[in-house]
Amino acid sequence: MAFSPHPEPAHDCALPLGAPAPGTDRRMLCVFPRYAPSFGTFHHSFKLVGARAFFPPQGILLIAAFFAARGWTVRIVDENLRALTEADLAWARVVMVSGMHVQRDKILDIASRAHRHRLAVVLGGPSVSAAPNWYPEVDMLHIGELGDATEALGERLEHDLNRPAAQEIYRTKDRTPLEDFPTPAYHLADTGGYLVGTVQSSSGCPFKCEFCDIPELYGRKPRLKTPQQITTELDAMLANGIRDAVYFVDDNFIANPHAAKRLVEHLVTWQQQHRYPVDFTCEATLNITQHPDLLALMRQARFTQLYAGIETPEEDALVAMDKRQNLRSPFLEAIAAINSYGIEVASGVILGLDTDTPDTYDRFCRFIDASHIPFLTINLLQALPHTPLWRRLQAEGRVLATPGPGDSNVRFLLPRETVVNGWRHVIAHAYQPDRMFARYLYQMHNTHPHRLPVPLSSPRYRPTALPRGARIIANVLWHCGIRAPYRTAFWRMATTALLRHRNPEGMLWAAVAGHHLTTFTNEALEDRTEKTFYADTMPDPAPLPPVSND
Repeated sequence: MAFSPHPEPAHDCALPLGAPAPGTDRRMLCVFPRYAPSFGTFHHSFKLVGARAFFPPQGILLIAAFFAARGWTVRIVDENLRALTEADLAWARVVMVSGMHVQRDKILDIASRAHRHRLAVVLGGPSVSAAPNWYPEVDMLHIGELGDATEALGERLEHDLNRPAAQEIYRTKDRTPLEDFPTPAYHLADTGGYLVGTVQSSSGCPFKCEFCDIPELYGRKPRLKTPQQITTELDAMLANGIRDAVYFVDDNFIANPHAAKRLVEHLVTWQQQHRYPVDFTCEATLNITQHPDLLALMRQARFTQLYAGIETPEEDALVAMDKRQNLRSPFLEAIAAINSYGIEVASGVILGLDTDTPDTYDRFCRFIDASHIPFLTINLLQALPHTPLWRRLQAEGRVLATPGPGDSNVRFLLPRETVVNGWRHVIAHAYQPDRMFARYLYQMHNTHPHRLPVPLSSPRYRPTALPRGARIIANVLWHCGIRAPYRTAFWRMATTALLRHRNPEGMLWAAVAGHHLTTFTNEALEDRTEKTFYADTMPDPAPLPPVSND
């Protein structure tokens, strides 16, 4: 094998080394840290629908499947579903963790707890792949995607479960083709606790937006799973209790439009064979409107929502961030075109850009009203490690080493108070209840009628689903219609949705999503939560080798 680990200086150990002897007790505990609250976590909605987390972590499910195939007994703990317990750690012989930058503090806490049990800790995933020097406390680092490093790590653990005297780094040089990836270990996850399921069909993105780390971590040439792999994974999800919706977590679903079309053709067939048990959601760039044949197929496959990174309605800002793909069609025309296929647009937007002016915030509000986008994640600019934005702002001395709690790590060109107050103004405008529900009603009137009808024979209408549906209705009526401070706005929306649009499903989703959005907005305006999803303090990352686009 061409790969070998590279040791780094040893870190201090609170307890003497001591794990099971080589070759014994292959018990791996895979832990995914809890997310900080954000607009996109929907945590306030869970009590309405009987969920405990948004979606299962694909990376953990993949690594669990890899090691299970090598003869390991694997358990998964997603801290978004339940807390990691001392009993979990007492059972384990090695702990595997994965996470994003926003989960950094939780990752380090998990490692510390595992070390008190004298367990070796392995860390993989996007955060450590971008910034391995942030994690000197962790025993072994897996940098990059599944590949030769994963094989080397597996061989190491199969011969020695002890904590190393010095940190070991396993860096993928030869990536495993996606078509050779195992089916994620859905059978090991508590799938009934999630709001939606997840699947990944590709990795990488051809664009190079200034703020995004995907091209440097995963390359600009998209790599693909086969359509047959995806339908096999969908079968596994159904068999293990995933219901209602499946989210494609690809960096850009149309990174390769021709491959996306081939995949959706298979999804249409799969939905027809299974009588449309789920709706699909994906992330894609707005230039998807240049592929009306793909959008027509997505309608046939019951794609009902598309998350697009609009970022800003200001053209000069899009040019500055090198997101020119958003300029190929006027925003409002592109959004309306996507809506015409029965697909709601959700979006992320960023405040605090160098091109912002004091008038930017009112322009954002007018754009939100005109676009009728019901759900937007509204964040302050964050400089992620190993992005062109990070390097530029570092050269300008504008990356803050210690941002305030829940705050951006960027020194804005506008006064900070102006930017933060502008952010407050935009989220208060977007999620004022009547205004928010009006956007959902617009979707019921202008988007939902274009959706492919679900046959009455669909599993989602089976008799066993009726009790859950009744509980959701009861929860919505109690929490939104009686207890909520916005209950008057809710009843205006609900009566219009039911009497004018005859859309009970749309009404329930507007209530479920709206409950989270209004509640989270109130918390944010009261400084009880983060202003940006990437809120952790971010020290300088170590340099990364170039990522192959092969």
